[in-house]
Amino acid sequence: MATLVTFHAHPDDECINCGGVMRKAADEGHRVVLVVATRGELGEVEDGFLAPGETLTERRVDETHKAAEILGASRVEFLGYTDSGMMGEPTNDAPGTFWTASVEEAASRLAAILVEESADVLTVYDDNGGYGHPDHIQVHRVGLRAAEIAGTPRVYQATANRDEIKRGIERARAAGDETFGPPEDFEIGKPEAELTGRVDVRAYLSAKRAAMRAHASQISEDSFFLAIPDEAFAGSFGTEWFIRAGQGPGITETDIMAGL
Repeated sequence: MATLVTFHAHPDDECINCGGVMRKAADEGHRVVLVVATRGELGEVEDGFLAPGETLTERRVDETHKAAEILGASRVEFLGYTDSGMMGEPTNDAPGTFWTASVEEAASRLAAILVEESADVLTVYDDNGGYGHPDHIQVHRVGLRAAEIAGTPRVYQATANRDEIKRGIERARAAGDETFGPPEDFEIGKPEAELTGRVDVRAYLSAKRAAMRAHASQISEDSFFLAIPDEAFAGSFGTEWFIRAGQGPGITETDIMAGL
């Protein structure tokens, strides 16, 4: 049995980015630990959604624990930073935000967990945080440094296959669906040539979707994640993509826990 630590910026990021590999690892007998940098304090919620006296922070922590149980995580830890908001917002620079945190100090907090857990594998995000969110970019920076401090041997950068998404947009637009803008304007994830890992998680999509549903304050039933048909969901979320330094060129890994 090995230990996977998966590091994320906000509650609900874990099920979207790594829900499949988390459940897969747990089902194969590995220990799964979820670490979240913030409690997602700046998430939006409709009036009347929260119970009287309940804060969004409390709700999102509770949702995280429920989702983590679905995904097979044995331990959930929050590093204690505050949600920074989208890039360019005044909240980025507020005291206590993850974006303003010292990388060394935050990495030391994460490294302590990695050492305590004798982590074999750590997941973070790519250097643009997938889509440019400051907290996601900070996950990349802090995670890589924490792995250095702790000596964690395998570090995977969770990302998206930008070229595959663009091909999907092209097909949709050719069929008359103008939901998305021109594919050349799409900058989420990384080009296919930079990816080194592709994990088929279609067998774990029911758990992945159930974990998304557990984050009801942020992922509503009519959201893209839950409203699309099962076949479309499998096409969008049935593969999880990674970059691992020193691997490649091309896809060389299909299981981040292989050999452990």
